[in-house]
Amino acid sequence: MLLLALDTATPAVTVALHDGTDVITSSSQVDARRHGELLLPAVDRVLAEAGKRLDAVTGIVVGIGPGPYTGLRVGLMTADTFGLALGVPVHGLCTLDGLAYAADIEKGPFVVATDARRKEVYWARYADSRTRLTDPAVDRPADIADEVAGLPAVGAGALLYPETFPRAHEPEHVSAAALAALAAERLAAGEELPAPRPLYLRRPDAQVPKNYKVVTPK
Repeated sequence: MLLLALDTATPAVTVALHDGTDVITSSSQVDARRHGELLLPAVDRVLAEAGKRLDAVTGIVVGIGPGPYTGLRVGLMTADTFGLALGVPVHGLCTLDGLAYAADIEKGPFVVATDARRKEVYWARYADSRTRLTDPAVDRPADIADEVAGLPAVGAGALLYPETFPRAHEPEHVSAAALAALAAERLAAGEELPAPRPLYLRRPDAQVPKNYKVVTPK
């Protein structure tokens, strides 16, 4: 097994290789505006550091969000392209699950929250680092304060709103290393991973203006 994992659902552009036993190399860069520019060089870098060729990869793991439309689609389209070119399966994993897996929290419950912009967070509640209790959602922190009160929390969204998440701590962003390790663990157990389809949870910011007039000839 050689899994190539990547995620662009948060400001982190993160890539890792996992050989079925351990993460053998990884790369993470935080830049919310350069996902498309940074992702492929990061893939080249981790392959070179591991001394592997792309055609040695046996499966792709990609974070499916939730996340902003523009950043998220970079990772998903890249994963789909690699899968088609190599003829290997493409597995999806919830980005929040990767953050939960990497969290240094011995006992649950706890919360994972990432920054959804517009003064909102993408979030979910977990029983432990491997067990999500709720579907991912997008809300204003004040609207979920009662649901998350007193719980430890990880992620950039939790760190951004300490009044709602007073027990927030790192990791701030997801790492592909955690996604790869979680995927390898679940695949080894015979579990079926989600399809690589995006969890947008809301419409993209860019929309056709109202009262738009078509000017092309019929």
